[in-house]
Amino acid sequence: MKFLSAVVHSFGCSASGERLVSAARDGDFQEAQALLEYNPRLARYSTFGVRNSPLHYSAAHGHHEIVYLLLHSGVDINLRNYRGQTALMQACQHGHWEVVLILVLFGANVHKADYLNGWTALHLAATNGHSRCIRLLLADYIPSIPNFREIMSRQSTDSEESISEFDHRALSQIINQKADGGITALHMAALNGQVESVQLLLEFGASVSEVTVGDGTVIDLIGAGSTALHYAACGGNAKCCQLLIARGASLTTENENGWTPLMVSRSWNKSWLEDILTTEPVERPKLIPSRYISLPLMSIVQIAREYGWSSKSAPGCQDPCVVCLERKCTVAAGGCDHEFCTRCALYLCSTNCGTTISRGPPGSVSCPLCRNGIVSFVKLPGKALAKEIARTSLSFPICQCSHETPPKPTPLTTQLRSLELCRVHDTPLGIYFCCHKLPSISLCRKAPDICHSLVPRCANGNLQNHLSRC
Repeated sequence: MKFLSAVVHSFGCSASGERLVSAARDGDFQEAQALLEYNPRLARYSTFGVRNSPLHYSAAHGHHEIVYLLLHSGVDINLRNYRGQTALMQACQHGHWEVVLILVLFGANVHKADYLNGWTALHLAATNGHSRCIRLLLADYIPSIPNFREIMSRQSTDSEESISEFDHRALSQIINQKADGGITALHMAALNGQVESVQLLLEFGASVSEVTVGDGTVIDLIGAGSTALHYAACGGNAKCCQLLIARGASLTTENENGWTPLMVSRSWNKSWLEDILTTEPVERPKLIPSRYISLPLMSIVQIAREYGWSSKSAPGCQDPCVVCLERKCTVAAGGCDHEFCTRCALYLCSTNCGTTISRGPPGSVSCPLCRNGIVSFVKLPGKALAKEIARTSLSFPICQCSHETPPKPTPLTTQLRSLELCRVHDTPLGIYFCCHKLPSISLCRKAPDICHSLVPRCANGNLQNHLSRC
């Protein structure tokens, strides 16, 4: 009998797990939340064979609200599927920057590589040209300082310049991280003609001299020892070739097959690159800054992690955030000192594409009030550290003023058990309402939903006395 009950229980968990997978894939937030309320362990369920968890499915389809719900339920953020891919990799592969933002805020590992090609999330984002995902992945390495481009242009990798917020070697290590065959993210962006991604990677210090290796793990039709310019010549995008040449890529470098970038373009019938790959430029052209640089991103991400971003709406606030007009201001823009809530500041930095002219250095975000360039955000004084509330915790205080044995159940307490309490789930990108069963507990006067006038006159006198003491 115990064996049969265990089998039946396993089939029940499997069925509920498949329902959660379907809800995560289809974006059914209410279904996913109800299943997690029933059994929080379902968050660790994975499908048979491919071992994709609900977190993988919701991240791959861009359902950031379900991703937030699953992370709040305690699921492993770096969980892998059968290919070794994490949810962050799948979100970057499909370009869901909202999911990437939530995963980065929760501390997802950006260095992990998959089992198939050794690709990281940066490789996948660069291959598919998702520049917003690239800058979010590198948010912890790009300092919120006005002279960032000047420092990068000097290429001071060997200098002892001390900048407390900027670890140049750490940035160089992650942006030039090699997959199987020595392929970097710049190689893949150049091969696929992703101009914006190539420009952004070069701005962040991607090396144009890194070459592939013939380790036998990949089928390299271009040849080992190839630079990013060889890959750009194979892809056939003229702008990518021009950007790489402007950054110092050599036209005469030969790979192990003895091919120069010009010979690679000829072998792949990219005749329109002849003029670009034939003669070296007399002087390097001055590059236009990438419109995807967002200098204040690092500062606001650190503030959101340390103090939280899910501040509740404050309808009675006399000085709300000027963007959402709902929440209290928690951060101030450096320079103009205009105040915003943390979530709106995150949104400004994540969606900035340089389309609005700002009075500031390249990469600064235009202030929506004065158009001054925002380089960093600072926390407003008097704000305490955020304490993350558990998913199953209640949003109202529990009465602890009496240690007496609670009165016997009455029709009133039975009705209280069946009530549903509406709760709010805050994510960095929106608010989602849901309902939970209200447990049978003693309620304090501070709870807004309890009023002594709701107690009928015919109720037990002990219950009325207990509520009056609360």
